[in-house]
Amino acid sequence: MTQLLNTHQAADRLGLARATLAKLRVHGGGPRFRKLGAKVLYEESDLNHWLADRPQRSSTSDDLPSTGA
Repeated sequence: MTQLLNTHQAADRLGLARATLAKLRVHGGGPRFRKLGAKVLYEESDLNHWLADRPQRSSTSDDLPSTGA
């Protein structure tokens, strides 16, 4: 069986606040999760895939759209 992590464990694994994961669940864009009743659980493999899909940046300006210049 695959390793399931609760929100606290998942946040620790990703280096994020639990509130950040909660916001990502509401607004989208976060790792896949499962709901079992009131429990929110994350598969470890889904966390790894989500983290691997995040773009790597060398500076904060990497986020800025191109100006075409």
